[in-house]
Amino acid sequence: MNKDKELPRVLVEEIGGPSGVMEEHVDFLKERFTLVTMKELKENKEQLAEKIVCIFNWANKPDVTRDLLNCLPRLKVIASAGAGVDHLDIKMISSYGVKVANTPHAVTTSTADTAMMLLLVAARNFMEAHQIAVSPDTDRFHANWVGGDITGMTLGIVGMGRIGYKIALRAKAFEMKILYHNRHRRPEEEKSLGASFCAQLDDLLQQSDYVMLAVNLSPETEKLIGKHEFHMMKTSATLINISRGLVVDQEALVEALQTGQIKSAALDVTYPEPLPRDHPLLKMNNVILAPHMGTATLGALRLMMEDMVQSMMDAVNGLPVTNEVADY
Repeated sequence: MNKDKELPRVLVEEIGGPSGVMEEHVDFLKERFTLVTMKELKENKEQLAEKIVCIFNWANKPDVTRDLLNCLPRLKVIASAGAGVDHLDIKMISSYGVKVANTPHAVTTSTADTAMMLLLVAARNFMEAHQIAVSPDTDRFHANWVGGDITGMTLGIVGMGRIGYKIALRAKAFEMKILYHNRHRRPEEEKSLGASFCAQLDDLLQQSDYVMLAVNLSPETEKLIGKHEFHMMKTSATLINISRGLVVDQEALVEALQTGQIKSAALDVTYPEPLPRDHPLLKMNNVILAPHMGTATLGALRLMMEDMVQSMMDAVNGLPVTNEVADY
């Protein structure tokens, strides 16, 4: 790379911190781009705004607003970490002639692993087991304390995309019966997984011991699981959500958990994130909560960053943008 040539400028929220570029990624990025933080842009807008050609949208930051787009006349692409782009107004961004790219392949394996972790922890009552094991009041282990079964149980996957398929592969290894509900039937996946298609969501809910949500958030999937759907589920069922918090009607979920309409829930996502510290879900013994950690592995985050870099380099060089989000 020609060190004398000015590198393309990329807007980031900050370096380090909860929403900033990871320190481990900075050298890789700086070999290819000049990074401009939001603070620097605000302090020196006249000098910097016209030079920025990409936005590195990490942890949904920086916020992509109309005001921001108006001040970046040379912006070519917004590269967003993760598969979901519900935090971006794609229609508005497209109206500025700006492309959006995500990282759907980089997150698949780690998110599927997280989904199975939540299923296993919920099924075996692991959180309670841990408390028994470490409690200062424990003087013996009760021989008749039990968790739930996994092998032979029915897993209903709502959304058989990349992540749903990887979850199903893992469930197959646990000898689970696999049902799925999807916009389109997936015959090849049915054959390889031994999975059964449920054209109606209610059919899947009525049969499943564990209901796994793995759909994108869209107007069609917002509050996809609500009061009616909880009434369709078994009272012994567990809901697992690794998609987006808004896919579930949280008020209806709280009621279903409080009244015993379903047994438990294991959630990697909520709305908002984090929940208010007085939210009822935080106080329930039959709820497991994780801090949106589906992609939180060093390997997955590195892959996400590298995919984002590829998309930005494509845009800078006038090439078709890798992982461009054409429609959402």
